[in-house]
Amino acid sequence: MRICRFNDNRLGLVEGEQVRDVTAALNVLPSYRYPLPQFDPLVAHLPEVMHQIALLAPTAQALPLSQITLLSPIANPGKIVAAPVNYINHLNEAREQAEIHHNNRVAAIQEVGLFLKANSALVGPSAGVELKHPNRRNDHEAELVVVIGKAGRDIPRSRALEYVAGYAVGLDMTTRGPEERSLRKSIDSYAVMGPWLVTADEVPDPSNIAFRLTVNGEPRQQANTCDLIIDVPGLIAFASSFYTLHPGDLLFTGTPEGVGPVVPGDQIDCSFDGIGAITVKVRAAVETEMRDKL
Repeated sequence: MRICRFNDNRLGLVEGEQVRDVTAALNVLPSYRYPLPQFDPLVAHLPEVMHQIALLAPTAQALPLSQITLLSPIANPGKIVAAPVNYINHLNEAREQAEIHHNNRVAAIQEVGLFLKANSALVGPSAGVELKHPNRRNDHEAELVVVIGKAGRDIPRSRALEYVAGYAVGLDMTTRGPEERSLRKSIDSYAVMGPWLVTADEVPDPSNIAFRLTVNGEPRQQANTCDLIIDVPGLIAFASSFYTLHPGDLLFTGTPEGVGPVVPGDQIDCSFDGIGAITVKVRAAVETEMRDKL
């Protein structure tokens, strides 16, 4: 299934160029009282929700995909885990370009490990990217996003894909500078995810997905997940060796070579074969626009 979240937190089933409104499927979710759980309820109960979607879909209202606002398909991830320099050619370009490394040593992923992005950075493609520091270089990074489907700690590589609920297109934005990586990548709107959640049964091999990114129609990034230094099962095993993964946790798997700057007014298009495509508009932060008018 391809499941989206749209407009005012509606739930949709994507079928070609239309979306069926199956919001009523959320009625199977249990109610929670404080303290709230550390996981995303929809993902934690995805099989039950999918069953209800299948029952509702034949008679559900159909809307044109082009006329809806796409939100992040996952509303409440417990954490966003990200893999730095996880493609050899990107590691090389990061080491060669001073605008990227800022005189910091760029270590291989096996040395530097994973990092976390703030949940508040997460948006859907329709929200666009808001550049908080337009005086700095702000780069696009196309990434496959893995959605964790069930809780696990010390997950063996051989069983890692059993813990995947699905996949989505990701755009990991970063502001270049000397500060620590998580800070510069956790700005509001700097973790774009969409256009929908493609359930794991529709992606038999996450290690063989071609993808590409353009800015204003200009090709910037093109690669295949077969080029990952640490592949999806390896990343899940790696992450879970340090902390428990929960349903709805997101894993941004890394970006290939070709990262580059964007400025307000740019349009980023990113597509992953078998998953989908997102169109993301870039704009200046509201306070920046107001300051420039003074």
